[in-house]
Amino acid sequence: MFEKITHILNRARYAATGAAIGAFVGGLVSRNAASTGAAIGALVGATIGEKRGEFDAAIDRLTELRNDGLRSGTEVELQD
Repeated sequence: MFEKITHILNRARYAATGAAIGAFVGGLVSRNAASTGAAIGALVGATIGEKRGEFDAAIDRLTELRNDGLRSGTEVELQD
């Protein structure tokens, strides 16, 4: 449960950062562009947050496999 909440908060943080950057860049052009830039930036940020979570989980899993299985000489079957 704690991991799920952490995942949601991390994704929200990336979305907020993306929105801020998008609004800044769009604001250099016009108010309408700032609004559109914020929306697009939030979507991009949320997507990056989601993919980063998947990437971190894969790295953690590989680290577990290396520490638990591969060093001891046992064979480990990777799942898709």
